[in-house]
Amino acid sequence: MRKTWLFLMLLTLANPLARAAENFQQMDFTVDGVARTARVYVPSAAKTNPAPLVFVFHGHGGNSRNADRSFHIETEWPEAVVVYMQGLPTVGKLTDPEGVRNGWQAAAGDYGDRDLKFFDAVLAKLKQDYKIDAKQIYATGHSNGGGFTYLLWLTRGDVFAAVAPCAAVAKYAMRLKPKPVMHIAGENDPLVKFAWQKRMMTALRKINGCDAAGQTWDKDCTLYPSPNGTPVVTFIHPGGHIVPPSAPSLIVKFFKEHPAAN
Repeated sequence: MRKTWLFLMLLTLANPLARAAENFQQMDFTVDGVARTARVYVPSAAKTNPAPLVFVFHGHGGNSRNADRSFHIETEWPEAVVVYMQGLPTVGKLTDPEGVRNGWQAAAGDYGDRDLKFFDAVLAKLKQDYKIDAKQIYATGHSNGGGFTYLLWLTRGDVFAAVAPCAAVAKYAMRLKPKPVMHIAGENDPLVKFAWQKRMMTALRKINGCDAAGQTWDKDCTLYPSPNGTPVVTFIHPGGHIVPPSAPSLIVKFFKEHPAAN
């Protein structure tokens, strides 16, 4: 009896992961003559029921599968369509000056806007094929992928209900229009210095018109409310240049709290 119970328990725990694996597909695109790919999780009901949509961007030198292992948004939000997009060889601002590893454009106009065009193509295809809830479209990413998340906020801001960059900054911060945002930062980040990220978080609170005083939102997280409905949550952890293990569930919690107003 004990062995049977243990087997059933393990089977129950494994089932969500198995179902998630079954619902993944590779989507192929050609953008300005260049082949691009995305690893996409699609829940079974996405053709008939309105589904949230989450874009996830790997860091410089990473790939779509790395991003899935770090963020695994689909295990936290199985009702959402989740897109892990694949970058191309890109010159790194802090590392990889020869541009041999995969990444994302850092500013509007870089590389002929190849990654913004890729995003546009993926979004259009998903809207065509599935019943995407336009009020629940989100983006997150780590490092260079977090920087691209900020660039999407700048250039495609009307698409997103909220964003959650991790270990990233944006030089154009004061050009951003108010939007709910969670920023994830490591106090011991050796690459994207915590001092830089502190300035970014200060800028975000100013942009969003947040209250000066924050309040506890979750473990290691501080919520800065905004009378405009555009709060900032800062998730400051003691680690380095990583996606902390608790980040996926907290990102999903934040996204669920912030569908678009209209």
